[in-house]
Amino acid sequence: MDFNVVKALHIIFVVSWFAGLFYIVRLFIYHTEAQQRTDVERKVLSDQFVIMEKKLWWIITTPAMILTLIFGTWMIVLNPVYLQMGWMHIKLTFVAILLVYHFVCQKIIFSMQKGVFNWTSNGLRIWNELATLVLVAVVFLVVMKDSLNWIKGTIGFFAVAIGLMIGIKIYKRLRSK
Repeated sequence: MDFNVVKALHIIFVVSWFAGLFYIVRLFIYHTEAQQRTDVERKVLSDQFVIMEKKLWWIITTPAMILTLIFGTWMIVLNPVYLQMGWMHIKLTFVAILLVYHFVCQKIIFSMQKGVFNWTSNGLRIWNELATLVLVAVVFLVVMKDSLNWIKGTIGFFAVAIGLMIGIKIYKRLRSK
């Protein structure tokens, strides 16, 4: 298969994987907040969230992760010189972080299915931003490759993280009013 076709498929499944990761954590937040409702509401909402989380995870998010890894590996097999590039090593480190993130989310799904809620909705909002930071870092790495000035890149990365944290705090204050 042509390298550009493999690359396009890789990008499509990366987008799908991130969409699933972003949405699953939103569902976790709503599922957690539903626990503050009356018994009847909590039961109806929790049952619905369990169904939604399960379908999103096993029909979209996890298959997209697997296909992302398959097409990413295929690209490296077709062009092994990538493994000699410093930016690729950093990208693969972020991919490893994202895999850990993925499986922590899976653990949260299993816990919530059992009625165990170990995370607050605010903690989940912060958790959701970790995936955003990984996305920002990977896109900049892939687009800018070795031309990225690492000092500026690091400062920019932390500026995005701080901006996200400030946004979460502002949102929390607005919600509590």
